[in-house]
Amino acid sequence: MKVHEHQGKEILRKFGVATPRGKVAFSVEEAVAAATELGGDVWVVKAQIHAGGRGKGGGVKLARSLDDVRNVASEILGMTLVTHQTGPEGRLVRRLYIEEGCDIARELYVGMLLDRAVGQVVVMASTEGGMDIEKVAEETPEKIHKVWIDPGMGLTDYQARQIAFALGLKDKVQLRSATRFLKGLAAAYQDYDCSLAEINPLVVTSGGEVLALDAKMNFDSNALYRHPDVVEMRDLHEEDPSEVEAGEYDLSFIKLDGAIGCMVNGAGLAMATMDTIKLHGGEPANFLDVGGGATADKVKAAFQIITRDPAVKAIFVNIFGGIMKCDVIATGVVQAVQETGLDVPLVVRLAGTNVEMGKQILNDSGLRILAADSLGEGARLAVEATKEA
Repeated sequence: MKVHEHQGKEILRKFGVATPRGKVAFSVEEAVAAATELGGDVWVVKAQIHAGGRGKGGGVKLARSLDDVRNVASEILGMTLVTHQTGPEGRLVRRLYIEEGCDIARELYVGMLLDRAVGQVVVMASTEGGMDIEKVAEETPEKIHKVWIDPGMGLTDYQARQIAFALGLKDKVQLRSATRFLKGLAAAYQDYDCSLAEINPLVVTSGGEVLALDAKMNFDSNALYRHPDVVEMRDLHEEDPSEVEAGEYDLSFIKLDGAIGCMVNGAGLAMATMDTIKLHGGEPANFLDVGGGATADKVKAAFQIITRDPAVKAIFVNIFGGIMKCDVIATGVVQAVQETGLDVPLVVRLAGTNVEMGKQILNDSGLRILAADSLGEGARLAVEATKEA
């Protein structure tokens, strides 16, 4: 799960991480009121969407008067902001963050995420703040300094100072500020079960203070039951509607860019199904795991979510019946096809518990189904069907 910049900063401040003062606004008038309350003579008006590159897309602008705040807020609020992370369709800006101006001396980068190969959280720091870290990693990897955090000890003072030195922060004011900042960021990452905490840019002011000028925080969805305050921050407008609907039915669904809709039971089999589709030259349109205890209604809902995607040119149902019985899947598929009026090829591979019952239900339905006896055959048929379409 992701949150907006202003929400991430709200969490970070609980751990002593310094940020500029700011206020969220949902209208132009609220933006002007926020700037008035913050005071000063320079403000930054920021679009709030779940994507990076907002500044390059025109979603972050400086305002030097309240009239500027009004004009800039009018431009950004309601615009469709296109960045390298949104895709060409962009994101509609529904909220703004009005932040006080900052006297920036240097721009740096720091991020934390799980290094699965090592089994520890890694802190990545770079002097190249304000740039895409992927570009820095590709072109100048030597400029990224890494430190791994022992889960039993957390980020130590020594490691925090080591990172600060790598960023060129050497005087006492900067070292003290950076150490406090980094230890607070690490504590927030651990306590809130984050999957990513990224500050880009991390800025050093002319007075030597270290501030989070931006904040990107992602959370492990499996741990959200421990963080009801984070759940309340969820912005459904920023999520794919199909994924939101799937969540209501307790389905594991992720939208992808291919043309073959997949409905599978079991995450491992779903991954294998997508890999096999790609092996045969196709591209999956989604990851969808209906789970081991799915009902016919859940299967029907899953099928309807897949068919609403206009990019889908064929559907591959791949079920290995264990807890999830083949006849239940078949019943759900028949009901869904009858209600949706399916107009794309349907490939079905059933195996396992009640497989003969499932095949009989499909045969008696009168549906046009391409039957497959194996995963490989099913993937091949689905790929061929998309090419014909």
